Amino acid sequence: MSDILIVDDERDIRELISDILQDEGFATRLAGNSDDAIAAINAEPPALMILDIWLKDSRMDGIDILKAVKRDNPDVPVVIISGHGNIEIAVAAIKQGAYDFIEKPFNIDQLLVVIRRAMETSRLRRENQNLRRREVVSTDMIGRSPAFKTLMGQIEKVTKSNGRVMLRGPAGSGKEIAARYIHANSARASGPFVTVNCASVAPDRMEEVLFGRESAERGVEPGLLEQAHGGVIFFDEVADLPLGTQSKILRVLVDQQFTRVGGQDKVRVDLRVISSTNKDLDAAIKAETFRQELYHRLNVVPIAVPSLEERREDITVLADYFITEFNAAQGLPLRTFSDEAVALLQTMIWPGNVRQLKNLVERVLILGDGSGPIEARELPGEDENTDEDGRVVLSGALATLPLREAREAFEREYLLTQINRFGGNISRTANFVGMERSALHRKLKSLGVVTSAKSGTRVAHVDEDAEAIE
Repeated sequence: MSDILIVDDERDIRELISDILQDEGFATRLAGNSDDAIAAINAEPPALMILDIWLKDSRMDGIDILKAVKRDNPDVPVVIISGHGNIEIAVAAIKQGAYDFIEKPFNIDQLLVVIRRAMETSRLRRENQNLRRREVVSTDMIGRSPAFKTLMGQIEKVTKSNGRVMLRGPAGSGKEIAARYIHANSARASGPFVTVNCASVAPDRMEEVLFGRESAERGVEPGLLEQAHGGVIFFDEVADLPLGTQSKILRVLVDQQFTRVGGQDKVRVDLRVISSTNKDLDAAIKAETFRQELYHRLNVVPIAVPSLEERREDITVLADYFITEFNAAQGLPLRTFSDEAVALLQTMIWPGNVRQLKNLVERVLILGDGSGPIEARELPGEDENTDEDGRVVLSGALATLPLREAREAFEREYLLTQINRFGGNISRTANFVGMERSALHRKLKSLGVVTSAKSGTRVAHVDEDAEAIE
């Protein structure tokens, strides 16, 4: 959208206008009939269109072309010119979306003023639309763990490409933030980022939401695919797309065009597609709830987003980041975590992943009773295993075991938690628990605890096949 398309059946007039505009620094294209005009628009939408309302030997007149342009390229301003001007024609043109109407013979200065105003108005409208589309959502990727570094290494490789990306990971792990980061650092950063919440849209409404619709009563209502033109469409939890819609999305990926619900004309779109899922799509394909062809189209670059369990070293970094973020956005206290609170955060279970951590930080800042360090007692669940005198309360299962078995069960769980807290680093774990490294290795072997690589970090777990050393 960088030039002006001049459509007039009189060659002298369209060339005269073109010469004048080129002298003013504008690039131009010319068309003498409706077929050439539509072909030029389909090849590349212009920044502005100057359109004669009467076109000899054409299938469509100026009003018909105007309707088509406003239907498929609503952001392109159209200036109507005519040598048979009257009030009725001018009113009809404005109603159909023309920016202005100028009679022939026209004043060159007047034409230039109208063109500049039309292009400036169009530019401001596009900027406003883009600002409205963009939610105030952070695209910061925060972390320093091996798992996080592995993730960022993969993401950085795809930011400059236009390839389709599928982000896999548990709910709340930050898949949308990763998608927004890819968009913000790509060549499409100035374009829109549009999210399709596949799980929250009713199946019978999905096609209208995606493709938009046309009706005599309400005219054209663009869908999310159209709104994402020139940018990124993000299918959040793509496994929840209705099966019938999946085949139509597949066709859009192949052709980059679609038809609105209730419409007949093709709408062209230029999109980059990023999708996410927390489900096993291979199992969904076998169950015939997800199309294999669509999977292969979307899964060009698969990227695994690790759970918070796999990047425990990032918990304090993320928590501090959220405190700063909530302070700037909501004016909540700018507090820090005490050492005891940090240790508790790193040993907690996080089924909700990063989202759960963010919610916890916000809750603590809102309900907190001061501006000093956040203490362990302020964290949810901290007092569940202690009584009012601070004594440790045994779980029912542990209390029923003989002392030796209870001790082994406690040591196993305690060391699993500490190793994972320190990202699988045995030296740091040994230092924290107060053991020699060699002694810790022997203890882990006796308890059947091993570490293995996962998502770029070491994760401790119980080796079910190992026999504990008596």
